[in-house]
Amino acid sequence: MTTGTPTVKSPARTNLGATIPFDAIDDAGAYICNWTGHLLRVPEDGITRGHAPLINIIGTEPLTVTKISDNPFITISKAKAAATSYHLTPNF
Repeated sequence: MTTGTPTVKSPARTNLGATIPFDAIDDAGAYICNWTGHLLRVPEDGITRGHAPLINIIGTEPLTVTKISDNPFITISKAKAAATSYHLTPNF
């Protein structure tokens, strides 16, 4: 019997430019709210189970976000440039 090193899967990462429902955010990074153009900074602590604050936004329209950076602390100027590169209108 051979023993191998167990394979540890890394969490699925949201691709840059991907649009997902707000409540499906499971990857740290910077996102643009598709309904307002606001910038969302989601640090690693913001998606770790058991940490506060957890945010729940409820609306009558689908609330989607588009990931523009893996870095939640991207500078505003770079975030605006990234948003426009995905044909999004930043509102920050």
